Amino acid sequence: QVQLVESGGGLVQPGGSLRLACEASGDSFSINKMAWYRQVPGKQRELVATITAGGRTNYVDSFKDRFTISRDNAKNTVFLQLNSLKPEDTGVYVCRADSVMGGLYWGQGTQVTVSS
Repeated sequence: QVQLVESGGGLVQPGGSLRLACEASGDSFSINKMAWYRQVPGKQRELVATITAGGRTNYVDSFKDRFTISRDNAKNTVFLQLNSLKPEDTGVYVCRADSVMGGLYWGQGTQVTVSS
């Protein structure tokens, strides 16, 4: 089993930045790919970016210019740097981890609110 805990969300003004973190515990040694998703009320959860254990990243086109995913394997943590935030970026950002043994794990999410 893997447990994921996100942090770093909050209220930020348009144009501001936040750095989200997702720390894995439990069987974290089994984690291969990790990802960030965004959940907006009334909409489907949408993928933002993924990163493999080796550091290979992949972004959804609409996020690649402003968001950066990174990973610290020694700390079992994946980060999402959010820059030039817009009100439409408001939502709950959720972390996902894929285990090499086939498990799929989700965190509870961290709220990001972009408002003046």
